Amino acid sequence: MAAAKTITVEQTGSPMRRPKDQRATLIGLGLNKIRRRRTLPDTPAVRGMIAKVSHLVRVVDES
Repeated sequence: MAAAKTITVEQTGSPMRRPKDQRATLIGLGLNKIRRRRTLPDTPAVRGMIAKVSHLVRVVDES
């Protein structure tokens, strides 16, 4: 059985002075401080959240 695909994201920008929905999206991704990383399942929902805050995060690794 193949392992589930994952994606690692790193926060690169500050949520200060951003709309509340963008701050909430970062929290939903498990990010709240710059340079913090999270490995998440590669699902359409997670991809959509990353797209919403793409100016505040970067994709480090896709496996």
